Amino acid sequence: MANTKNKTPISKNIEENEKFLKDRLGIGVSFDVGVRKIFVLKKELQLYYCTGLCDSEFIIMLYRELMDMDHGHRSPGKVKELVHNHLAHQQVELTKSLDEAVDRMLSGLIVIFLDGEEEAFIVDVRSYPGRSPEEPDIEKVVRGARDGYTENIIINTALTRRRIRDERLRHEILQVGERSKTDICISYIQDVADPGLVDLIRKELSKIEIDGIPMADKTIEEFIVKQGWNPFPLVRYTERPDVAAQHLMEGHVLIITDTTPSVMITPTTLFHHVQHAEEYRQTPFIGAFLRWIRFSGIIMSVFLVPMWLLFSMQQQLLPDFIDFIGPNKTTNIPLFLQILFAEIGIDILRLAAIHTPSSLSTAMGLIAAILIGQIAIDVGLFVPEVMLYVAIAAIGGFSTPSYELSVANKVARLVLIVLVVLFKVPGYMIGVTLFILYLSTIKNLNTPYLWPFIPFNPKAFLQILVRVAVPLSKVRPSIVHPQNRKKQPN
Repeated sequence: MANTKNKTPISKNIEENEKFLKDRLGIGVSFDVGVRKIFVLKKELQLYYCTGLCDSEFIIMLYRELMDMDHGHRSPGKVKELVHNHLAHQQVELTKSLDEAVDRMLSGLIVIFLDGEEEAFIVDVRSYPGRSPEEPDIEKVVRGARDGYTENIIINTALTRRRIRDERLRHEILQVGERSKTDICISYIQDVADPGLVDLIRKELSKIEIDGIPMADKTIEEFIVKQGWNPFPLVRYTERPDVAAQHLMEGHVLIITDTTPSVMITPTTLFHHVQHAEEYRQTPFIGAFLRWIRFSGIIMSVFLVPMWLLFSMQQQLLPDFIDFIGPNKTTNIPLFLQILFAEIGIDILRLAAIHTPSSLSTAMGLIAAILIGQIAIDVGLFVPEVMLYVAIAAIGGFSTPSYELSVANKVARLVLIVLVVLFKVPGYMIGVTLFILYLSTIKNLNTPYLWPFIPFNPKAFLQILVRVAVPLSKVRPSIVHPQNRKKQPN
């Protein structure tokens, strides 16, 4: 969690403060931290900065203001007040702690010490390096906004604030990590979000004790939801400000972590992970149609291959009009191993695509599809049906909006395949039953994972199946326990 050691007070002797800061910050050793000393009204003033995290133009402007003080003022009795008045910036704070001064300086702010004073000025001139907002690769829409979150927490909160100009929108910031001191922001609408949920998240974040969180949001997730070996995602990630703003309006709480473009949405159910922004950028009918297609792909990604394997092993289960299902020729390799090798091969290709430069990815795809796939069928390693059904399941996984959910569904598919091989029909039926029962036992921040299916809520479940027009959606989801249930004013 944030620095909890005893706070060292600022000394009136500026040389003592300078010695402390040199020891703590390594000034003279680390090139990116430094100090500039000037005299203002016969008093020494020291300005500490961290190169690369500050806006140099603001610092130069502040220096000019401070150095011009000697021309207009002659009385050294009120130097502190004069310096404060001449810091031409909208965010100027005072601190009496050297530890706080160090933390703020390493976050990109500048700290100004004045000889003879027990307080230091903190000026927010942060200018973090990073890219400009652009459309996320994994959440593209045909029509809609093209801006997306970046690795800069300041930009991310501004993108959210731009869409919700409500005075009750809150952005609470705290630091996590004894060494990394990573900025974490809790975002919620004060009169909509459940205060108990906000307090729970705030409490869980404050209890985190770790050196640092270089992996940012994923580390925070593991501390908050305590997922263990559960493969299914318990928080939803988004890089789209419009999606995040919509969830805020419904009563969810966002966790924004500096250095990552992904924003965590809490709490979430399974059905939050299968919706996409494109459904709300089209007409209600088209949105519902797209949702049904997506649901079909997700269901096939889990159940299609195990069911085909079952029918191939016991063709007497098939009715006469679909008795053509199953391999038309036999090979020396069992179907189970063929499916396993094909599943592993697709994952290898997925990993290779991640690590392959974009200029070479097309060539890699051609090699995988033509040379490997076709030749493997020609030489008899695979029957064509195996490649067909595994490919359909893979496409269904790619159609899943949540990457984490698609991988978890693949694990479930492999488990069902093993049960089919071992126990045939009883294995498939028991596996599907245990799969649903397992999902129904998961709770995320006191939220049932299969709501509104289990426990059943007819109105909410209807909105899952059908993309309801916005004017007809007048209440917020009850699962987040919003303070204000009505979405629209009377």
